[in-house]
Amino acid sequence: MEPIQEIYKLLETPRTVVVTMHQKPDPDAMGSSLALSGVLKKMGHTVTVISPTNWPEFLKWMPGARQVLDYESSQDKAVAILNQAEWIFCLDFNALHRTKHMADRIASSNAVKVLIDHHQQPELSAFTYGVSDVSKSSTCEMVYDFVVNGGFTDLIDADIAACLYAGIIGDTGSFRFPATSAAVHEMVATLKNKGLNHTAVHENLYDNFLEDRLRFIGHVLLHRMEIFYEYNTALIAVSKNDLLRYNVRTGDTEGLVNYPLTIQGIKLSALVIDRDEERKWSFRSKGNFDVNTFARKYFSGGGHFNASGGRSAVPLPEAVKQFKEAMKENETQLQ
Repeated sequence: MEPIQEIYKLLETPRTVVVTMHQKPDPDAMGSSLALSGVLKKMGHTVTVISPTNWPEFLKWMPGARQVLDYESSQDKAVAILNQAEWIFCLDFNALHRTKHMADRIASSNAVKVLIDHHQQPELSAFTYGVSDVSKSSTCEMVYDFVVNGGFTDLIDADIAACLYAGIIGDTGSFRFPATSAAVHEMVATLKNKGLNHTAVHENLYDNFLEDRLRFIGHVLLHRMEIFYEYNTALIAVSKNDLLRYNVRTGDTEGLVNYPLTIQGIKLSALVIDRDEERKWSFRSKGNFDVNTFARKYFSGGGHFNASGGRSAVPLPEAVKQFKEAMKENETQLQ
């Protein structure tokens, strides 16, 4: 993978571009993709944003979101566009398998593939150009850096600023996580000068759900959360019945894994959700417990030091049992 700076000169020629992200995109994935798309369009490129799957309702307010293609529901159209792409920008994922059914299409494409990502252990051989920096707070911060370092700051308008800000607050926990550097705050100051309405972004992301979601969270915290004080660990296990009972939609479980970390002394929080095809894990930690290594070792996952994900192919009760055994194996690190 060659340094991303080498593409600045190449981007002076208009291209047919696809911008894509990981499946089930979060604010950072969608925000970085829409922001980069907006900048590239202003540079004269023909750009289509394709998501591997659907995305949460609370992201549909983002400028440009209604033009994003869902690969799963519009596969023929998406494949045709991918086949014509000269460049494919891959944002907020470190390996092609994170684009689900799009992975083989991207891998076999003759397009130039460009990576912008901040997750650990990237699949470097899959990309032509790129940047991978785990010290960055978010892919939105990296897209901002890419735009500024290329001399395109003037192309950032209020809509692009809103998309970038959404990803920043999503991945920094509204500026609470350690990766929130001084540069992040300086970036936000610039976005404010570009017309960012930060209050509207917060309201769209966090005050934009249905009643069922709040009742679902209450049910889960009361009936599905286990606390293991001897291991400074919490576990939330959500069954299919829970999802059906409260009409849980894509995005409704966003942030649920963070709740147990508000309990005094808890260093590791785990959330497992019983999906049709597999059990999906989310891990969060405080301090020096590395959930990236934990997820890779036990649950075929990975991510960041204090935030990662994984999966299990076994039924929910067995997956929970595996977690408890892994927790016990890590007792020393969790003290």
